[in-house]
Amino acid sequence: MKSYNQIALYLWCAQPLLQSAVALVLLRRKLNKQFPVFFSYVLAQIGIFVLTFPLRSADNYEWFFYAYWMGAAVSALLSFRVIHEVFLDVFRPYHTLKDLGTVLFKWTGVVMLLVSVVVAFSNSGNSDPLIQAITTLQRSVRMVQCGLILFLLLFSRFLGVSKRQQSFGIALGFGLFASVELILIALNSGGLLGIAHISLINTTMYDLAIVVWLTYALVRREARDAAPNHLQTQRWEQSLADLHAADARGPMAPDSLIPMFEGMVERAFSRNSNLGELDEQAAAVKVGSKIGS
Repeated sequence: MKSYNQIALYLWCAQPLLQSAVALVLLRRKLNKQFPVFFSYVLAQIGIFVLTFPLRSADNYEWFFYAYWMGAAVSALLSFRVIHEVFLDVFRPYHTLKDLGTVLFKWTGVVMLLVSVVVAFSNSGNSDPLIQAITTLQRSVRMVQCGLILFLLLFSRFLGVSKRQQSFGIALGFGLFASVELILIALNSGGLLGIAHISLINTTMYDLAIVVWLTYALVRREARDAAPNHLQTQRWEQSLADLHAADARGPMAPDSLIPMFEGMVERAFSRNSNLGELDEQAAAVKVGSKIGS
Protein backbone atom coordinates (compact mmCIF):
# COMPACT_ATOMS: atom_id res chain seq x y z
CA MET A 1 0.00 0.00 0.00
CA LYS A 2 2.92 2.32 0.72
CA SER A 3 4.20 1.94 -2.83
CA TYR A 4 0.74 2.79 -4.21
CA ASN A 5 0.66 5.95 -2.09
CA GLN A 6 4.13 6.97 -3.24
CA ILE A 7 3.24 6.51 -6.91
CA ALA A 8 0.03 8.49 -6.40
CA LEU A 9 2.07 11.24 -4.72
CA TYR A 10 4.47 11.43 -7.69
CA LEU A 11 1.55 11.56 -10.11
CA TRP A 12 -0.06 14.30 -8.02
CA CYS A 13 3.18 16.33 -8.12
CA ALA A 14 3.24 15.96 -11.92
CA GLN A 15 -0.16 17.62 -12.29
CA PRO A 16 0.88 21.28 -11.71
CA LEU A 17 3.78 20.82 -14.15
CA LEU A 18 1.47 19.52 -16.86
CA GLN A 19 -1.13 22.16 -16.06
CA SER A 20 1.52 24.89 -16.29
CA ALA A 21 2.42 23.59 -19.74
CA VAL A 22 -1.26 23.71 -20.74
CA ALA A 23 -1.59 27.28 -19.44
CA LEU A 24 1.52 28.42 -21.34
CA VAL A 25 0.32 26.86 -24.60
CA LEU A 26 -3.11 28.45 -24.16
CA LEU A 27 -1.45 31.83 -23.65
CA ARG A 28 0.92 31.50 -26.60
CA ARG A 29 -1.84 30.41 -28.97
CA LYS A 30 -4.28 32.96 -27.48
CA LEU A 31 -6.74 30.21 -26.68
CA ASN A 32 -7.20 31.72 -23.23
CA LYS A 33 -9.42 34.35 -24.88
CA GLN A 34 -11.55 31.69 -26.54
CA PHE A 35 -11.80 29.57 -23.39
CA PRO A 36 -11.32 31.97 -20.44
CA VAL A 37 -13.15 29.78 -17.93
CA PHE A 38 -11.06 26.72 -18.81
CA PHE A 39 -7.91 28.85 -18.53
CA SER A 40 -9.06 30.04 -15.09
CA TYR A 41 -9.78 26.42 -14.12
CA VAL A 42 -6.21 25.37 -15.01
CA LEU A 43 -4.71 28.26 -13.04
CA ALA A 44 -6.99 27.49 -10.08
CA GLN A 45 -5.83 23.87 -10.08
CA ILE A 46 -2.22 25.01 -9.90
CA GLY A 47 -3.07 27.39 -7.05
CA ILE A 48 -4.91 24.65 -5.15
CA PHE A 49 -1.88 22.38 -5.39
CA VAL A 50 0.46 25.13 -4.19
CA LEU A 51 -1.84 25.73 -1.21
CA THR A 52 -2.55 22.15 -0.19
CA PHE A 53 0.73 20.34 -0.89
CA PRO A 54 2.75 21.98 1.94
CA LEU A 55 -0.08 21.21 4.41
CA ARG A 56 -0.25 17.46 3.77
CA SER A 57 1.64 16.52 6.97
CA ALA A 58 -0.19 15.23 10.06
CA ASP A 59 0.70 18.36 12.03
CA ASN A 60 -1.34 20.54 9.66
CA TYR A 61 -4.22 18.11 9.17
CA GLU A 62 -6.97 20.59 10.06
CA TRP A 63 -5.61 23.22 7.70
CA PHE A 64 -5.13 20.60 4.99
CA PHE A 65 -8.69 19.34 5.50
CA TYR A 66 -10.34 22.72 4.90
CA ALA A 67 -7.91 23.74 2.14
CA TYR A 68 -8.45 20.45 0.30
CA TRP A 69 -12.23 20.43 0.47
CA MET A 70 -12.64 24.13 -0.28
CA GLY A 71 -10.34 23.61 -3.27
CA ALA A 72 -12.49 20.67 -4.32
CA ALA A 73 -15.60 22.87 -4.17
CA VAL A 74 -13.95 25.59 -6.28
CA SER A 75 -12.75 22.96 -8.75
CA ALA A 76 -16.24 21.45 -9.07
CA LEU A 77 -17.88 24.84 -9.68
CA LEU A 78 -15.29 25.85 -12.26
CA SER A 79 -15.61 22.46 -13.94
CA PHE A 80 -19.33 23.06 -14.36
CA ARG A 81 -18.63 26.49 -15.83
CA VAL A 82 -16.17 24.89 -18.26
CA ILE A 83 -18.91 22.52 -19.44
CA HIS A 84 -21.10 25.53 -20.17
CA GLU A 85 -18.24 27.21 -22.03
CA VAL A 86 -17.72 24.13 -24.20
CA PHE A 87 -21.46 23.97 -24.85
CA LEU A 88 -21.50 27.61 -25.99
CA ASP A 89 -18.55 27.01 -28.32
CA VAL A 90 -20.23 23.96 -29.85
CA PHE A 91 -23.51 25.82 -30.43
CA ARG A 92 -21.86 29.06 -31.52
CA PRO A 93 -23.57 29.11 -34.97
CA TYR A 94 -26.97 28.30 -33.44
CA HIS A 95 -27.93 31.28 -31.30
CA THR A 96 -31.40 30.08 -30.32
CA LEU A 97 -30.21 26.64 -29.23
CA LYS A 98 -27.37 28.35 -27.34
CA ASP A 99 -29.89 30.44 -25.39
CA LEU A 100 -31.92 27.33 -24.58
CA GLY A 101 -28.79 25.57 -23.34
CA THR A 102 -27.90 28.55 -21.13
CA VAL A 103 -31.29 28.35 -19.43
CA LEU A 104 -30.95 24.61 -18.90
CA PHE A 105 -27.44 24.98 -17.48
CA LYS A 106 -28.57 27.63 -15.01
CA TRP A 107 -31.37 25.45 -13.70
CA THR A 108 -29.07 22.41 -13.59
CA GLY A 109 -26.58 24.37 -11.50
CA VAL A 110 -29.29 25.50 -9.08
CA VAL A 111 -30.59 21.95 -8.70
CA MET A 112 -27.09 20.58 -8.05
CA LEU A 113 -26.44 23.15 -5.34
CA LEU A 114 -29.81 22.47 -3.70
CA VAL A 115 -29.23 18.71 -3.74
CA SER A 116 -25.79 19.21 -2.18
CA VAL A 117 -27.21 21.37 0.62
CA VAL A 118 -30.07 18.93 1.29
CA VAL A 119 -27.66 15.97 1.44
CA ALA A 120 -25.38 17.88 3.81
CA PHE A 121 -28.15 18.81 6.26
CA SER A 122 -29.93 15.45 6.06
CA ASN A 123 -26.75 13.45 6.71
CA SER A 124 -27.44 11.00 9.53
CA GLY A 125 -24.01 9.35 9.62
CA ASN A 126 -20.72 10.42 11.08
CA SER A 127 -19.42 12.12 7.94
CA ASP A 128 -18.80 15.83 7.97
CA PRO A 129 -21.64 17.81 6.30
CA LEU A 130 -19.07 19.80 4.32
CA ILE A 131 -17.62 16.60 2.86
CA GLN A 132 -21.08 15.27 2.02
CA ALA A 133 -22.10 18.48 0.26
CA ILE A 134 -18.92 18.83 -1.80
CA THR A 135 -18.84 15.11 -2.66
CA THR A 136 -22.43 15.26 -3.90
CA LEU A 137 -21.62 18.37 -5.94
CA GLN A 138 -18.55 16.68 -7.44
CA ARG A 139 -20.49 13.59 -8.45
CA SER A 140 -23.23 15.69 -10.01
CA VAL A 141 -20.66 17.59 -12.07
CA ARG A 142 -19.04 14.29 -13.11
CA MET A 143 -22.40 13.05 -14.38
CA VAL A 144 -22.85 16.20 -16.46
CA GLN A 145 -19.31 15.86 -17.84
CA CYS A 146 -19.99 12.28 -18.92
CA GLY A 147 -23.22 13.40 -20.52
CA LEU A 148 -21.45 16.18 -22.40
CA ILE A 149 -18.82 13.96 -24.02
CA LEU A 150 -21.47 11.35 -24.83
CA PHE A 151 -23.59 14.07 -26.42
CA LEU A 152 -20.66 15.30 -28.53
CA LEU A 153 -19.76 11.79 -29.64
CA LEU A 154 -23.34 11.09 -30.74
CA PHE A 155 -24.28 14.44 -32.27
CA SER A 156 -20.98 15.91 -33.47
CA ARG A 157 -21.82 15.26 -37.13
CA PHE A 158 -25.19 17.01 -36.77
CA LEU A 159 -23.55 20.05 -35.16
CA GLY A 160 -20.57 20.23 -37.50
CA VAL A 161 -18.16 19.68 -34.60
CA SER A 162 -14.78 18.29 -35.59
CA LYS A 163 -13.14 15.83 -33.21
CA ARG A 164 -9.95 17.91 -33.54
CA GLN A 165 -11.53 21.07 -32.14
CA GLN A 166 -10.19 22.38 -28.83
CA SER A 167 -13.67 22.32 -27.30
CA PHE A 168 -14.00 18.62 -28.13
CA GLY A 169 -10.59 17.95 -26.54
CA ILE A 170 -11.58 19.76 -23.34
CA ALA A 171 -14.79 17.73 -23.13
CA LEU A 172 -12.90 14.51 -23.93
CA GLY A 173 -10.42 15.03 -21.08
CA PHE A 174 -13.15 15.77 -18.56
CA GLY A 175 -15.30 12.91 -19.86
CA LEU A 176 -12.57 10.28 -19.57
CA PHE A 177 -11.68 11.34 -16.04
CA ALA A 178 -15.31 11.65 -14.91
CA SER A 179 -16.38 8.27 -16.30
CA VAL A 180 -13.49 6.44 -14.61
CA GLU A 181 -14.11 8.25 -11.31
CA LEU A 182 -17.78 7.28 -11.29
CA ILE A 183 -16.85 3.65 -12.02
CA LEU A 184 -14.34 3.70 -9.16
CA ILE A 185 -16.98 5.10 -6.80
CA ALA A 186 -19.34 2.27 -7.75
CA LEU A 187 -16.61 -0.35 -7.24
CA ASN A 188 -15.70 1.12 -3.86
CA SER A 189 -19.34 1.13 -2.75
CA GLY A 190 -19.51 -2.58 -3.57
CA GLY A 191 -16.32 -3.27 -1.63
CA LEU A 192 -14.48 -4.41 -4.77
CA LEU A 193 -11.69 -1.82 -4.68
CA GLY A 194 -9.67 -0.24 -1.88
CA ILE A 195 -8.93 3.42 -1.27
CA ALA A 196 -5.26 3.08 -2.23
CA HIS A 197 -6.08 1.62 -5.64
CA ILE A 198 -8.80 4.21 -6.21
CA SER A 199 -6.42 7.07 -5.40
CA LEU A 200 -3.79 5.72 -7.78
CA ILE A 201 -6.18 5.11 -10.68
CA ASN A 202 -7.98 8.42 -10.16
CA THR A 203 -4.74 10.42 -10.09
CA THR A 204 -3.47 8.59 -13.18
CA MET A 205 -6.64 9.33 -15.12
CA TYR A 206 -6.53 13.01 -14.20
CA ASP A 207 -2.92 13.19 -15.43
CA LEU A 208 -4.11 11.54 -18.64
CA ALA A 209 -6.88 14.15 -18.95
CA ILE A 210 -4.29 16.95 -18.64
CA VAL A 211 -2.20 15.26 -21.35
CA VAL A 212 -5.27 15.22 -23.59
CA TRP A 213 -5.79 18.95 -23.01
CA LEU A 214 -2.13 19.64 -23.72
CA THR A 215 -2.25 17.61 -26.94
CA TYR A 216 -5.34 19.43 -28.20
CA ALA A 217 -3.79 22.78 -27.26
CA LEU A 218 -0.63 21.96 -29.24
CA VAL A 219 -2.29 20.65 -32.41
CA ARG A 220 -3.33 23.02 -35.15
CA ARG A 221 -6.69 24.59 -34.55
CA GLU A 222 -9.34 22.75 -36.52
CA ALA A 223 -12.24 24.63 -38.08
CA ARG A 224 -15.80 23.44 -37.76
CA ASP A 225 -16.90 20.67 -40.07
CA ALA A 226 -17.73 22.18 -43.42
CA ALA A 227 -20.37 19.63 -44.34
CA PRO A 228 -23.00 21.00 -46.75
CA ASN A 229 -26.03 21.40 -44.50
CA HIS A 230 -26.79 20.12 -41.03
CA LEU A 231 -30.50 19.94 -41.75
CA GLN A 232 -31.59 18.36 -38.47
CA THR A 233 -29.84 20.98 -36.35
CA GLN A 234 -31.12 23.77 -38.57
CA ARG A 235 -34.65 22.46 -38.11
CA TRP A 236 -34.21 22.58 -34.33
CA GLU A 237 -32.83 26.09 -34.58
CA GLN A 238 -35.66 27.24 -36.86
CA SER A 239 -38.36 25.65 -34.70
CA LEU A 240 -37.10 27.39 -31.57
CA ALA A 241 -36.67 30.64 -33.49
CA ASP A 242 -40.30 30.45 -34.67
CA LEU A 243 -41.44 29.77 -31.11
CA HIS A 244 -39.40 32.71 -29.90
CA ALA A 245 -40.82 35.00 -32.61
CA ALA A 246 -44.39 33.99 -31.79
CA ASP A 247 -43.87 34.71 -28.09
CA ALA A 248 -42.00 37.96 -28.72
CA ARG A 249 -44.87 39.75 -30.47
CA GLY A 250 -45.44 42.87 -28.45
CA PRO A 251 -44.12 46.39 -27.89
CA MET A 252 -40.65 45.14 -26.84
CA ALA A 253 -39.16 41.97 -28.26
CA PRO A 254 -36.74 40.15 -25.99
CA ASP A 255 -33.21 39.43 -27.17
CA SER A 256 -33.04 35.81 -26.06
CA LEU A 257 -35.09 32.82 -25.02
CA ILE A 258 -34.71 33.55 -21.33
CA PRO A 259 -37.63 36.06 -21.10
CA MET A 260 -39.75 33.65 -23.13
CA PHE A 261 -39.23 30.80 -20.67
CA GLU A 262 -39.81 33.13 -17.74
CA GLY A 263 -43.13 34.13 -19.30
CA MET A 264 -44.06 30.49 -19.82
CA VAL A 265 -43.33 29.73 -16.16
CA GLU A 266 -45.36 32.74 -15.01
CA ARG A 267 -48.31 31.68 -17.16
CA ALA A 268 -48.09 28.14 -15.77
CA PHE A 269 -48.14 29.44 -12.19
CA SER A 270 -51.06 31.75 -12.95
CA ARG A 271 -53.02 28.87 -14.45
CA ASN A 272 -52.32 26.72 -11.42
CA SER A 273 -53.49 29.50 -9.10
CA ASN A 274 -56.65 29.98 -11.15
CA LEU A 275 -57.35 26.26 -10.99
CA GLY A 276 -56.83 26.39 -7.23
CA GLU A 277 -59.35 29.22 -6.89
CA LEU A 278 -61.89 27.31 -9.00
CA ASP A 279 -61.41 24.21 -6.83
CA GLU A 280 -61.99 26.27 -3.69
CA GLN A 281 -65.15 27.77 -5.17
CA ALA A 282 -66.43 24.34 -6.16
CA ALA A 283 -65.70 23.00 -2.70
CA ALA A 284 -67.56 25.95 -1.14
CA VAL A 285 -70.58 25.29 -3.37
CA LYS A 286 -70.62 21.61 -2.36
CA VAL A 287 -70.45 22.50 1.31
CA GLY A 288 -73.26 25.04 0.90
CA SER A 289 -75.47 22.54 -0.89
CA LYS A 290 -74.94 19.97 1.85
CA ILE A 291 -75.84 22.49 4.54
CA GLY A 292 -78.95 23.55 2.63
CA SER A 293 -80.07 19.96 2.28
